[in-house]
Amino acid sequence: MKKYDLVVAGGGPAGITLAKMLGKKKKTAVIRPEAHSMIYCAMPYVLEGLIDVEKTLKKDELVTGSGADLIRDTITEIDLKGKKIVLSDSSELMYEKLVIATGAVPFIPPIPGTSLKNATGFKTEMDLKGIQELIATGLKRAVVVGAGAIGIELSQALREAGLIVDLVDMGSSVLPNLIDREMTDELEAGLIRKGINLHLNARVTALQGKEWVEQVELDNGGRINFDPIDECSEGGGRAAHDGIVIFAAGMKPQVDLVKDSGMEIGRDGIVINDKMETSIPDVYAAGDCAQYVSGITGSVVPGKLATNAVPMAKVLGFNLLGQNRVYRGFYNGAATRVGDFFVGGTGLTEASAMAAGYETVSGYSEVTTRFPIMPGAKKMKVKLVADKQTMRILGAQIVSGEPVTGRIDLITFAIQNSAAVEDLTALSYSSQPYQSFYPAANGVVLAAEDILKKKEQSYAMDR
Repeated sequence: MKKYDLVVAGGGPAGITLAKMLGKKKKTAVIRPEAHSMIYCAMPYVLEGLIDVEKTLKKDELVTGSGADLIRDTITEIDLKGKKIVLSDSSELMYEKLVIATGAVPFIPPIPGTSLKNATGFKTEMDLKGIQELIATGLKRAVVVGAGAIGIELSQALREAGLIVDLVDMGSSVLPNLIDREMTDELEAGLIRKGINLHLNARVTALQGKEWVEQVELDNGGRINFDPIDECSEGGGRAAHDGIVIFAAGMKPQVDLVKDSGMEIGRDGIVINDKMETSIPDVYAAGDCAQYVSGITGSVVPGKLATNAVPMAKVLGFNLLGQNRVYRGFYNGAATRVGDFFVGGTGLTEASAMAAGYETVSGYSEVTTRFPIMPGAKKMKVKLVADKQTMRILGAQIVSGEPVTGRIDLITFAIQNSAAVEDLTALSYSSQPYQSFYPAANGVVLAAEDILKKKEQSYAMDR
């Protein structure tokens, strides 16, 4: 029976990161049930026809080239006391330390009809290829549930592929976990201009049909109907229907392997400390299967992102090499594209900050992405959110005609280091005609200065 220093259950971003860090230093195995590890956030662009599916498949050499073993199999049992793993072919292996990095699966709401054909999540290679096949054989309409980043990117891709698209969300605006309501007007207008039917303040309550989804019911009384097509379903000779329902309303941790093990599991995943340690000695968890906390509030937060899994895995990897690093929490830095706009957010929105008990003050700015006199200059709006009492930066949002990730990462770094608004007003920045606004002003600095101006006005009124 083979024995490893480290076994990682899961071949996603956390598993690959650990293999690259430790594969040549410890006897390491990564166990992955899927045929490929994928670049999941690129999946919508396959449906849109911008890239081939093969370009989203990560090379196995990312694991094997690091010196780790890649085991393509499914784990059927883990004996945590005996430190033994059983695979689907009944083979067994032993480990000294185990990392659970099994990721997450789409959340499917507990409503009638989700077991009907053409109701699915959107996470795997199988999901992607299944939708591609349906489009090729007569799919005409899609209902996407969830107006977060994936739901919006998926809706746009399906619309570009020629489908009628309905985007449904229970919130009052799109991207509710990323940006505040007043930052979304142009985005929502852009989606509507693309021909996407936007259903906000609406919840899907049931899917109706016999074998295939035929109708989607909303809690506001609305109904979205799918039409029959000529081809017959494989099983019963009934007509298939030309629509699909895709749930993109969040993820839930994949913890089935350890759910009956006695390991502590919380609402959002396996409970870990700031070193990725679980309640079981020599067992760790990282990535989407783990429950983690906000680096700002210290409270448990959702946020299943590859950009969170990788730093978690790095903390663990360094500690397994003898260092003493800690994971400082989730900061919610993320970005997406909505029509012609690039959108990013980090930290807390004003709405989530107020829900967490903060009294907030927000600052705004609007500049252009290049010198206004230069060709191609586009508008950029910045919102900065701070704690009114301490002036600590809590979050930021940017909507721009050009990419925003660099500025979002800058503000994330500021939040990670507990920077105050005044610190950002002193930011030393660069400027160049094709890459920024005039040297006299910077969008982030202007938003910070707007907060200080409001603070001074508030102080003057209180006197």
